[in-house]
Amino acid sequence: MQTRSLYAAIDLGSNSFRLEIGQMDLGQLRRVEYIKETVRQGNGLDADRNLTLEAMERGWECLARFGERIAGFKASQVRAVATQTLREARNRDVFLAKAKQILGFPIEVIAGREEARLIYLGVSHLLPQSAERRLVVDIGGRSTEMILGQHETASTLESYRVGSVAWSMKYFPDGLWTASAFKAAEIGAKAVLDEAQILFSKDQWDRCYGSSGTVGAVADILSAADWPEGQVTRDGLAWLKERLIKAQKMDNLRLEGVKEDRRPVIGGGLAVLQAVFDLLQINEMHAAQGALRHGALYDLIDREGTHDVRSSMVDSLAQRFGVDKLQADRVSKTAQMVLTSLLAKTDTEMDGNRLRLFKKLHWACQVHEVGMRIAHSDYHKHGAYILDNTDLTGFTLDELHRLSQLVLGHRGKLRKLESELEDSTFVRQLMALRLAVILCHARRDPDLSGLQFECNAARQTAQVNISAEWAELWPQSAHLLREEKSAWQKTDWAFGVQLD
Repeated sequence: MQTRSLYAAIDLGSNSFRLEIGQMDLGQLRRVEYIKETVRQGNGLDADRNLTLEAMERGWECLARFGERIAGFKASQVRAVATQTLREARNRDVFLAKAKQILGFPIEVIAGREEARLIYLGVSHLLPQSAERRLVVDIGGRSTEMILGQHETASTLESYRVGSVAWSMKYFPDGLWTASAFKAAEIGAKAVLDEAQILFSKDQWDRCYGSSGTVGAVADILSAADWPEGQVTRDGLAWLKERLIKAQKMDNLRLEGVKEDRRPVIGGGLAVLQAVFDLLQINEMHAAQGALRHGALYDLIDREGTHDVRSSMVDSLAQRFGVDKLQADRVSKTAQMVLTSLLAKTDTEMDGNRLRLFKKLHWACQVHEVGMRIAHSDYHKHGAYILDNTDLTGFTLDELHRLSQLVLGHRGKLRKLESELEDSTFVRQLMALRLAVILCHARRDPDLSGLQFECNAARQTAQVNISAEWAELWPQSAHLLREEKSAWQKTDWAFGVQLD
């Protein structure tokens, strides 16, 4: 089988790391290989929310095995996403730097609502076509996602910091299952999930599905005990809790269908699941086949086609903040023309990546003025703050921060971007944006006929050549371009303006 026809998704969960390799076949994703390893990174967060070295090493060792399996894949064929544990970990950059090197591909730390969106995408794609209103619940190791949707579109997405690993550590620290511990764990879960009663009330959905993790484990246990296949019911939950309390600890538990990797976290997961049933008045939950990793695969395939949810989210944000659409498009068109000149055709580092660079530059142009809704003064700072503190469906936390830094740097001094300016690709995107904003300062289409842009990334130099006729025709623009030279003087890059 040719590698180019395959896609791979890696889910770095709090309890397990999963690798799913699929192939598109008549519009459906067909599984080629699935590997799951119990890593329990969620257990490795210390009191200061730092991952222990042991937890990081378990993750690195697993990713080395995954990396060997997907060696030869292109970046466009792989998506690796990390969830709650790495969202929380203060030293996640230490883990990620080595993890990316070992895996050979970028790893995205996604926000809770983005995780929820991908879960719903995975679940809905593997369900029969139906007009039913769906509630999807995914109880993971350190977070629980809930989603309302219909067909393949999610309408309400939320993520709560409660999960099987976290609750097992907190309420069953000695591995003892008691009635009082279950009661305390359920009350604690309800306190976290309280607002879900309003957002996901029973009148808003027709059928409830549970995705992967705890729901899958509980459904397997109940099925092995002759309860209805693929279903979790109130009576089934009560029966399972009674069996756990009777066993008192996992070494005494004699139940078919209990996988070894689930034994240490089944108590916490069951308590959270019972809380969800009680709060949302659920009587029956169906175990879904789709999960986060499937959603990541479908989203990856969508990005390679004509549909990228990130583009529609950028447009929505710009509209919400009243951005001047004509000016944003004008700046985008100009910036992309400038970037074309700044990216040398011989840059091998750009191979296969140009479209992504231009797409991300376009997004920055679309939202570079969102901060004006707050105040015109320092609007670039307000815009950067908005992007750093919003959930935009489809974006990872790193992507949003990168976008915020382009917006922050599109005007004003550049010392504030010292670390980002070490990346020559970012510098050229930023330079193109800054020059486009200057050339479009009069909020009309600029005349580029008398301008030439040059860049030598290896030497960290760039230059704009201006014809004398152009400078005479557009004196204000020529003045602003000369002023731009001083903005780069306190960076490692040299920007020159040559009047021909």
